[in-house]
Amino acid sequence: MSQRIALCVQYDGSHFCGWQRQDGKPTVQASLEQAINNLDPLPGELEPTGRSFAAGRTDAGVHAAGQVVHFDCHGPIPADRWAAALNGRLPASIRVSAAVVVDAPWHACFSASYRRYRYTILNSRRPNLFLAPFSWHRYQWQLEAEPMARALNELVGTHDFAAFQKAGSSRSHSRTTVEEVDLQREGDILSIEIQATGFLYGMVRLLMGQLVAVGEGRISEACFRKRWQECQRQEVKEAAPPQGLCLLRVGYPQPIFPLAAWYDCLPRYRLETSEPPPVARLNSSSLSTRSCIAGQTP
Repeated sequence: MSQRIALCVQYDGSHFCGWQRQDGKPTVQASLEQAINNLDPLPGELEPTGRSFAAGRTDAGVHAAGQVVHFDCHGPIPADRWAAALNGRLPASIRVSAAVVVDAPWHACFSASYRRYRYTILNSRRPNLFLAPFSWHRYQWQLEAEPMARALNELVGTHDFAAFQKAGSSRSHSRTTVEEVDLQREGDILSIEIQATGFLYGMVRLLMGQLVAVGEGRISEACFRKRWQECQRQEVKEAAPPQGLCLLRVGYPQPIFPLAAWYDCLPRYRLETSEPPPVARLNSSSLSTRSCIAGQTP
């Protein structure tokens, strides 16, 4: 008799080609399934690959602090032993923080009510070796947090976000509901969070690229608004790099993990001193707006 196990999984995505299994490439799913299969071999007639299902398919280089995965266990291992058993067999870049039994109809992806991501930017003149794997270093110009926050706040609600969808998506439409957003700046570090019922393929990284353009004064808030409201995907050309992005947590109608295992497990980085880049000289909203209307980024 099988039982369904839900896992809360953390991983450093630096050396993985994303969550989803790919032939000949290192992925989080392949590593996790190998450990699961070693502990719980499937009966001969069942396919050992593709037995785990995640709440979201993170891209290559993207991290997770609270990814949720489920699989069906056919052996005698109790749920409360799965986290320790898997951690003893997984690479150091993947850790299971909790494991619980869930009802058979429950699904890590389809039962989720929201996903929340955090993007971290180091906006300093100087690089930082210890932040480099988990942030985007923007050193050219100082980012103005207030216009970025205003632009971000306008995304809350149900909208068509086709402007922030990469090619290759299998979704039948590009509408989703953004529930919450948050932007905080402490010294040289910006933390930007976005929570939605679902995300389009590449949505957060394309969005972050546009927000940085607003913060540096390369485009105006009006230009940002025009691009996403009019679904001008051809004008959204810069995607933020993957290492600054982390799947913070996944929410369900009824929480299934202990709070400490899944809620806000990504540390907020803090530096004692600050040395921001210079303020951008070309920060004219009128210039940015004219360039936006012309279809060009200044």
